[in-house]
Amino acid sequence: MNDFQETADRVAIEALRSEFTDAVMMRDRARLAALFTPDGVLRMPDVPAEFVGREEIRTGGERLQRQWDFFVQNSHPGTIRIDGDTATGRTYVQEIARLLDGRSGQNFAIYHDTYRRTTEGWRFAERVYEVRYVDTTPLAGSAPGRNAPGHGSGEAGDAEPAPATGEAADAPAAPATTADDFNAPASAERLDRTIAALRANGFTAELLDTAAAARARIKDLIPGGASVFTGASETLRLSGIAEDIEADDRYQAVRPRVLKMDRATESDAIRRLTAVPDVFVASVTAVTETGSLVIASGSGSQLPASAGGAAQAVWVVGAQKVVPDLSTALRRVEEHALPLETARAQEVYGQSSAVTRLLVLQAEPKPGRGTVLLLREAIGF
Repeated sequence: MNDFQETADRVAIEALRSEFTDAVMMRDRARLAALFTPDGVLRMPDVPAEFVGREEIRTGGERLQRQWDFFVQNSHPGTIRIDGDTATGRTYVQEIARLLDGRSGQNFAIYHDTYRRTTEGWRFAERVYEVRYVDTTPLAGSAPGRNAPGHGSGEAGDAEPAPATGEAADAPAAPATTADDFNAPASAERLDRTIAALRANGFTAELLDTAAAARARIKDLIPGGASVFTGASETLRLSGIAEDIEADDRYQAVRPRVLKMDRATESDAIRRLTAVPDVFVASVTAVTETGSLVIASGSGSQLPASAGGAAQAVWVVGAQKVVPDLSTALRRVEEHALPLETARAQEVYGQSSAVTRLLVLQAEPKPGRGTVLLLREAIGF
């Protein structure tokens, strides 16, 4: 190889490594994946995570990066050794990051690289991420316009994702890649299709015009004297349903009672009260046109009642929460509901929200237990 060719190859490989860091910082997962050969591998033993092929690198990175409030990666040139159409090298990185659950810190690491010359230019055949130093001392700063994240609550679900290290878990979720408008009420045809699917899956499903109609209908569905747990929900708050239940002496309202209890000494009693009420009233984060309910949570305290602990469950669902399928439902959780809930939690509690648990109810095996009041209007997150 002549000196000119080797110099040109070195410049191209250095540009490849620089573009990797730029794609990470710009949260451009599609571009980052394209920097690998079609069978390229990104290995991160300290996370642990391993992605093989461009599609896994793209989707795996998108999944992991949703755990982060912010991420900054600085890369520094290391060695490059060229051998014809292949090469090896190292890149040194310093990173700072904060998870959505509030944990933060910095680390120093090395990428051990194998490169391959392709018709597209030099590409990564393999990147292996090795952490050399980790400091989990909380970061004092924050991303502009954000407070330090913590734990919140609400119908979008709080989140407390598992920790990870490395570029694949680098940033908040990327913007939606389709034209979905998660604020827009579903059409009459889609609502009818959803109602039919819910009924076919064993749910009792009713289509109502407004939240006011649901507020009135709830009174017919809850028997007098029942213990009623109202889940944390903007839908219930905005509609007045939560206030109706918690202020009505015809019911044994669980939430006001729990809020007065000592979480340190009465945690077991709180758990039992919220897990097995006579009636659970809440909302969901998404409902699919195939008849499934998707519920996001951080602490998981509301999930047992929905899953089967409550003798009777009623979910009030705005028309904007209807989505075609489960994959779109999960995107609605991450890309729409979670940011809105985080903003609400920041304002109310001074903390961010996050998603640690997802419950998918695909059918109701006990006839008459689960009722979905699907509205023609939008309400809640």
